[in-house]
Amino acid sequence: MIEASTEIVFNKRVARNTFFMGFRSGPIVNAAKPGQFVMMQVRSGIDPLLRRPFSICGVNGDVLLILYRVVGYGTAILSEKKPGDLIQVLGPLGKGFKFPEKAVQPIMVAGGMGIAPLIFLSLALARKDQHFLAGYGISADVVPLDQLGIVGLSPAIATEDGSQGHHGRVTDLLDSVLSTAKETSFAIFTCGPLPMLQSVRRIALGKNIPCQVSLESTMACGVGACQGCAVKKASRFSGAYAHVCQDGPVFDAGILDWEVM
Repeated sequence: MIEASTEIVFNKRVARNTFFMGFRSGPIVNAAKPGQFVMMQVRSGIDPLLRRPFSICGVNGDVLLILYRVVGYGTAILSEKKPGDLIQVLGPLGKGFKFPEKAVQPIMVAGGMGIAPLIFLSLALARKDQHFLAGYGISADVVPLDQLGIVGLSPAIATEDGSQGHHGRVTDLLDSVLSTAKETSFAIFTCGPLPMLQSVRRIALGKNIPCQVSLESTMACGVGACQGCAVKKASRFSGAYAHVCQDGPVFDAGILDWEVM
């Protein structure tokens, strides 16, 4: 874990209310693993008081990449940052994804901004046999990876209104992949809204496919001190709760109690 004052290299709008930022920090880049996150102080002072958590989207040389959506006060401030501005960053934090064995075919299932950590994972795996599925509400929300300078990734897209790609949910695409390759061993990696994660988990459980989920959570500290990001564990596991910032944000889906999520 490293705390550093970092220089913003770029901060550009790439979709509706969605921004792509790169900031220079060789030490954080060198330590970062897919699935981890950083805590960012969006400006100096105490307004806002708390840092904001952001999944690491990737790395490029000594530049660490994040993808974020403007949803409130803190992210609105972040969206106004310019190249050359300095920003305080703590990271990398949390536990990342466990890579699948070579004989197991990876499937990334992203919902909305849940695409961010899966981009990093997909690029790190660099496997030609992987499937990358991404779901959005409308076409204006679709993150154009080729326009971000991210090459080699062409996610299959689903939009709920049918304005781009498959008309429906990303879980429809997952069902299609699984139904057309019945003899293949898969591992699922997913991040997105909770209802989508619950659906992906049910599909994985029904087909006995290993599934790792990256949880999105509000965090005050990011290091386990505030205990604010607790999630209930399934009763067969020791300890009643896990904490997204320390024990995750990536979990084996079977560890969590999905009835109370």
